[in-house]
Amino acid sequence: MTMLKTRFAAAVLAWCPAMAALPARAHDAQRVKTVASVHIAVPPAKVWEVIGHFCDMSWDRLVARTAGEGDDTPDATRTITLKNGGVLPDEELVRYEPQNFTYATFLPHVDVHVLPVTNYSSILVVLPQPDGGSRVEWRSAFYRGYPNFGPPPELNEAAAIRAVTALTQPALDGLKARLEAEPATN
Repeated sequence: MTMLKTRFAAAVLAWCPAMAALPARAHDAQRVKTVASVHIAVPPAKVWEVIGHFCDMSWDRLVARTAGEGDDTPDATRTITLKNGGVLPDEELVRYEPQNFTYATFLPHVDVHVLPVTNYSSILVVLPQPDGGSRVEWRSAFYRGYPNFGPPPELNEAAAIRAVTALTQPALDGLKARLEAEPATN
């Protein structure tokens, strides 16, 4: 392996350690990264109180229920059932840092009819803002749903990006509406 490839592989594994367990495959798919974000006029600690528990996705208006094991410890798992009936099973908590208002996940198995991606990982983070509010980011990284050459349109990169954006941005928009509508507490 060339020095450049070695450095790239090390950088990828540092960003998402769960990638080390994935088998190598020959394909033309490229890893895609997206970021959904929203500014919320609420302090980060208050936002984290609502979204900071891995096994509780009740704040996400697209989620019907979440069942999990392991609470907020690395290697915990959760299964998310969406309101449209889709299921995202066995999502793993890779990193949990409440002091930094962040956690990282890896979804090893995805039904491409529910979410047209493979090897999906994400980071949910709450960032303090100068105005006292918060910026919430849902950072996603994934491959398209069809990893081989010549994907059908419903499993190509564009379809994957649309689906991930349709899953993450409405969740954050709903969180903003909910938190900014709540009465302020001292």
